[in-house]
Amino acid sequence: MYRVLVPVDGDESRAFDQAKYVARLREATGEVAATVLYVVPPDEFETATDVAFSDVEGATDAADYLESEGVSVSRLVDDGSAGAEIVRTANERDVDEIVMCGRDRSGVASVLLGSTVQDVLVAAERPVTVTGERVVFGEGLRHVLLPVDTNVERARHQAEYVARLRDAGADLDATVLHVFPHLDYSGAPSHEFSEVDAAVAAADRLEERGVDVERVAVGGAVARRILAAADERDVDSVVVGGRKRSGVAAALLGSTVRDLLLSATRPVTVTG
Repeated sequence: MYRVLVPVDGDESRAFDQAKYVARLREATGEVAATVLYVVPPDEFETATDVAFSDVEGATDAADYLESEGVSVSRLVDDGSAGAEIVRTANERDVDEIVMCGRDRSGVASVLLGSTVQDVLVAAERPVTVTGERVVFGEGLRHVLLPVDTNVERARHQAEYVARLRDAGADLDATVLHVFPHLDYSGAPSHEFSEVDAAVAAADRLEERGVDVERVAVGGAVARRILAAADERDVDSVVVGGRKRSGVAAALLGSTVRDLLLSATRPVTVTG
């Protein structure tokens, strides 16, 4: 059973995007259990005991849709700081993944990454997926892009997330991509995928778990190259390892990951 936490706010469109992602995840992996969580905003001067789940239309619609798609659903209302409650619930329920929808778009290029999403991305110690404009994967082969840097541990976390999907029954293949920063000018020195230990480690681990892997190394502006690779291959999702931790609680969301979350039009998963 693959367990997912789906925190929703009052926006029905965003909640439905999250529900569609989870429903397609069920089609890819088999059995999925989802907890749909609504956290009462502190500025509403209400607590969880004052708000019924059925009063929150976006939450109810998301839960109903998931059940209609064969997903086992728990419905939960809580109160407090949204980011903290989401992380706490994820830990209590030991979910495999948190699915959020933090990108609002208007016009052509206006994009916002919500503060709650940023809080969860920084604090959660498990994969967090931010759904994009398109939720495309379902039955059939799923293609995943893993952009890796030079950190071996992060790359292995990315590979392990994809391998767990494979273990859960997903039919997928992967492109492991390393971008050598700014090495796309005329006469730039050539570099090979095999030079990057983190990329090799991720690709080897995936192949050991039965995933077909394309190994790619290119030069250029990192975020731009990743987005181009995702578009060229029409991937279903992008899996990045963007949280750097030191000590017990320090965590930073890297600038490349932030750029991808703001710009990508497909789901982006940040592994813990």
